[in-house]
Amino acid sequence: MGMPSMPELLVILAIVVLLFGAKKIPELAKGLGSGIKNFKKAMKEDEEETTTAKTETKKEIEGTEQTSETSQTSQKKEA
Repeated sequence: MGMPSMPELLVILAIVVLLFGAKKIPELAKGLGSGIKNFKKAMKEDEEETTTAKTETKKEIEGTEQTSETSQTSQKKEA
């Protein structure tokens, strides 16, 4: 079972036109396109949020390391 040939594609297209009508097909395509666009936008926003969260976590870890280094240095000075 391979790819459909040209006559088979034409039959499928004719059935789609009969089911939905010629006016409805562009509306369906427009709706599908906007759905894909919204999906990509949401994926991009999620990716940006993840990157921001990772950056903030790294800063917090670095801040904790610097604080522990500072406390160790002050303990050495006291001794």
